[in-house]
Amino acid sequence: MTTQRIGTREEWLAERIELLHAEKEHTRKSDELAQRRQQLPWVPIGKDYRFITEAGEVKLADLFQGRSQLLVYHFMFGPEYTAGCPSCSAIADGFNGIVTHLANHDVMLTAVSLAPLDQLRTFQKRMGWTFPWASSMSGEFNFDFCASFTPEQQRDGIEYNFTREPQQPWKKDEPQGGDGAEFVFATTCGVNTPTYLRQRPGMSAFIQKDGVVYHTYSTYSRGVDGLWSMYPWLDRAPLGRNEGEGVWWRHHDQYGLHSNPASPCCQHA
Repeated sequence: MTTQRIGTREEWLAERIELLHAEKEHTRKSDELAQRRQQLPWVPIGKDYRFITEAGEVKLADLFQGRSQLLVYHFMFGPEYTAGCPSCSAIADGFNGIVTHLANHDVMLTAVSLAPLDQLRTFQKRMGWTFPWASSMSGEFNFDFCASFTPEQQRDGIEYNFTREPQQPWKKDEPQGGDGAEFVFATTCGVNTPTYLRQRPGMSAFIQKDGVVYHTYSTYSRGVDGLWSMYPWLDRAPLGRNEGEGVWWRHHDQYGLHSNPASPCCQHA
């Protein structure tokens, strides 16, 4: 039963105009934040990061593919996973349509994950994606950019989203168990919850100038909400994200195959 107010066209119009002023202010604030991101200092990359791609082993500079700017989506897909994170997958569903536009605006977009390239390619084919995707399993890139963590780091309390998380009591051989969103997603990925949470979502930006690669920006957790193409649409739908129903999204080829799990919304979504 709905509890939404029912009103006249005149009442709606008056409140809509008032809301318009707030929306315009929000847009101006968003523009200011974008400028602040671009004004952050550039930090030279001092390590020789290596990645495995369809072209073989490449350096970070090679991921630019001739562009001066590089955007990396830290996609949650660990070596133990049998499928990519459903939340990251929902975000990546929007990449195919924009990657060409970005590339023609001097910006390269690529996903990077810790899993071997063969696993990424298999899942990519299943999802029908064509955007670049590189494996960082041969180096420290994922760990240095807070996208992957070791079991020891996880037990001691990891540094994620520029905040230290509390220690976790999980044991090495802990079974899957649980009923929260993380358990639902972990099961979808074929791993237990601790293993699932050793990968984290985020994005990082880089620029290449005069032969030097610089790190310019990173964001994590709900910082990637703005990259989730379905959210702006849901935020304008009558019931919004309707997250009270729990975790409803899944891999796009899995809708209709299972009933929706009733569990709290994922902490990183």
